[in-house]
Amino acid sequence: MSNPAPETGAPVQIIGLHDVPEVRPGDDLARLVARAADASGVELCSGDVLVVTQKVVSKAEGQLVSLETVHPSEFAMNFAQRWNKDPRYVEVVLRESVRIVRMGRGIIISETRHGFICANAGVDASNVPGDTACLLPRDVDASAAALRAALASALGVDIAVIISDSFGRPWRNGITNVAIGVAGMLPLEDYRGVADDFGRIMHASVLAVADELAAAAELASGKVRRCPFVVIRGYAYRRGDGHARDLVMDPAADLFR
Repeated sequence: MSNPAPETGAPVQIIGLHDVPEVRPGDDLARLVARAADASGVELCSGDVLVVTQKVVSKAEGQLVSLETVHPSEFAMNFAQRWNKDPRYVEVVLRESVRIVRMGRGIIISETRHGFICANAGVDASNVPGDTACLLPRDVDASAAALRAALASALGVDIAVIISDSFGRPWRNGITNVAIGVAGMLPLEDYRGVADDFGRIMHASVLAVADELAAAAELASGKVRRCPFVVIRGYAYRRGDGHARDLVMDPAADLFR
């Protein structure tokens, strides 16, 4: 059990950074963040949380696949034909999956090599040019840590970095952003052993604060606003060597596996 972060009562700000150009393979994300902050009149400060959408990280790291180079398997072609899908896209999804959880009605729910359970193994064809599929970064926590270190070196700030992506939710309509990469903070707040307002000791309350921050940031970034960088200021997170993999449930505790 860890002590929860202090509750300061200070207002929390969600600040989108604008004027971000199209990100291309090899681009320096730290430089793009610094330029966007300057263009938005925002000075990054120690204690801020920077939330970055997965898509720009994947683009900068070259995690893009031209569908023209993909030769689908018979399995992919049969599934695609049945549900009117692009067989090349289905093949990429299958290649990025380590385990298929469910397939039906044209939807593939699978487990990625990172341990995430999500639609299409995180493969996405939106907001990318041409006949291209975008994959998740190979090591999202490492990507977050590298960006955090680059910003610390360039700007002299000690911030937390969250890389976010949109996931669906079982038994709930709509998608919401979650943290798939974390650096500089503990992604979970553990209230077990803490007394509530009536003196009862809490036994099961562990909050996924990194996911909450990722979801809050989406309110400013949006899907089509070209605002992939969001600063969250005023939240008293617990600093530490946390990772998004800490948010992935142990299979032994998964009642639905």
